Amino acid sequence: MGQAYSTIAFDASKCDGCGECMKACAGAKFESDDVRRSLIQIMPKAAAATGVAAKGAFELALCRQCGDPKCVTVCPAGALGKDGATGVIDWDASKCVDCLLCTIGCSYAGIALDEYTGRVSKCDTCDGKPACVPACPTGALRHVTTARIYNEVGGWEDLFAPGLAGCQGCNTELLMRHTLRRVGPDTVLATPPGCVPGMGSVGFNGTTGTKVPVFHPLLTNTAAMLAGVKRQYERVGRKVTAMAIAGDGGASDVGFQSLSGAAERGERILFMVVDNEGYMNTGMQRSSCTPYGAWTSTTPVGAHTRGKTQDAKNLPLIMVNHRCAYVATASTAYMEDLYAKLDKALEASEHGFAYLHVYSPCTTGWRFQSAMNIEVARKAVESNFVTLWEYTPETGLSFSRPVDRPLPVVDYLKAMGRFRHLSPEQIEHIQNKVEENLRFVQKIAEKEHG
Repeated sequence: MGQAYSTIAFDASKCDGCGECMKACAGAKFESDDVRRSLIQIMPKAAAATGVAAKGAFELALCRQCGDPKCVTVCPAGALGKDGATGVIDWDASKCVDCLLCTIGCSYAGIALDEYTGRVSKCDTCDGKPACVPACPTGALRHVTTARIYNEVGGWEDLFAPGLAGCQGCNTELLMRHTLRRVGPDTVLATPPGCVPGMGSVGFNGTTGTKVPVFHPLLTNTAAMLAGVKRQYERVGRKVTAMAIAGDGGASDVGFQSLSGAAERGERILFMVVDNEGYMNTGMQRSSCTPYGAWTSTTPVGAHTRGKTQDAKNLPLIMVNHRCAYVATASTAYMEDLYAKLDKALEASEHGFAYLHVYSPCTTGWRFQSAMNIEVARKAVESNFVTLWEYTPETGLSFSRPVDRPLPVVDYLKAMGRFRHLSPEQIEHIQNKVEENLRFVQKIAEKEHG
């Protein structure tokens, strides 16, 4: 896993094309008021269909300081190289032969010919304090480091093999890799039927994708089998983490009796549910965790049907009522929060049942582009469609992310094709349900904390 660096982020929806960022850059780098010399260029965005500039829409030409920079790859003189400490792609003028191949290699027009000097020039982020960002009056530019957690965990072993057979942009694979990376090699893993074994955790063609002992229970008996495995290891004096990574369908439907029984007995295991709100690996059928109104292959949209007609089961709250040693909800859009909860779940699983419910958008079943996975996950939390919290019997329930000032839930719904058919009445129903669920969880939190 590579390092994470600070970067200049651009929000096109906030850009009004004022050009203040270009003025600031030209002034800071060249003591010039000629915006053509600016290393950041804001340009009218061309409409995809016509190629004509769209009114009021802008796009960015700027060095993205890529992790796998093509400009470096094509440079025949070794004049370009990525600084491992800062992440900035440096240009060495003494080596450059002015062939301009780098300007062709860059897909973002981030490195270009400076007509005043006859040489290439590119953004170097002003030694970590880019002048363009504070000059932006609309907040369209931000200097952010979104993933410091990767610098902390990047050296830990990835316990899944490369080349798993997940869908493009699969959130479940992301979750699997990070989870096992944290839990570590002294683990026995149970993966019942679902997307996790489907992409190769239990192996295919005579090979296995998992670097720890893994078994494939039925949907109905995952928690019971895992509890038995854990007890056997304890009987022979070996300390291991017994962990399940299961889908929401198996956990909330046919596997619930096994899950509930293990939680009631306080089995010392960690049970993670990957909630992609359906049976996604077998044809995108609805589960009891599928939300109201969603299209699935068994809740179709047509002349007489408009998606699922029932609200989703709130499985993590049901697990709270089992008084588990630890219960939490998490999202891959908030990795620091997920890693912190994994730490607490691991600790709790040494003396009782730990349950972690992770919201996991599905690019295929939810009908959105693979590049939008984390954005969908983030909007779910920002709209309170999903709330992040944790519970222990000792400390009660508490939110790990603020729930005030949420986005309208429609901002989340319109990010996916599975909700495209919703009527205003259905959207209102979902908004009301989100607010009702929030009030319910808040009451539990207030009660627990007096």
